Amino acid sequence: MKEKGRKVIATNRKARHNYAIIDTYEAGIALVGTEVKSLREGKASLVDAFATVDDGEVWLRGLHIPEYGHGSWTNHAPRRTRKLLLHRREIDSLVGKIREGNQTLVPLSMYFSDGKVKVELALARGKQDYDKRQDLARRTAEREVTRELGRRVKGMR
Repeated sequence: MKEKGRKVIATNRKARHNYAIIDTYEAGIALVGTEVKSLREGKASLVDAFATVDDGEVWLRGLHIPEYGHGSWTNHAPRRTRKLLLHRREIDSLVGKIREGNQTLVPLSMYFSDGKVKVELALARGKQDYDKRQDLARRTAEREVTRELGRRVKGMR
């Protein structure tokens, strides 16, 4: 029986902090059997992961999927380079955007969609320290405004 819906396996929480997200893509990923079994147990880390375009193909590097506990000699290498599956027009578009400016491909999350493993890939530009501070200040101000509005609705002030 195929699973329906979307089950998140791993997220890259620091990506939205360190990068300004320009555009997002959904990509399939080429995996071996023990990797899928390990992912079904909910084990993966996108912390150091990034994507590159080499010879017209998109590769995910630095993704850590631990070895499957019940695997034998067929187990996979935990940090091997994995191929991402995108349409040709998407790959050509990414190549153009990456070459034109200082942009990079960062995985935001990995999830099961109808039984297949997908990666949410972002075209992103790195943030400077002052950009990170401005975002933090803006979020804090928004939080204070919503808190104050909640107090007024409850009649506390």
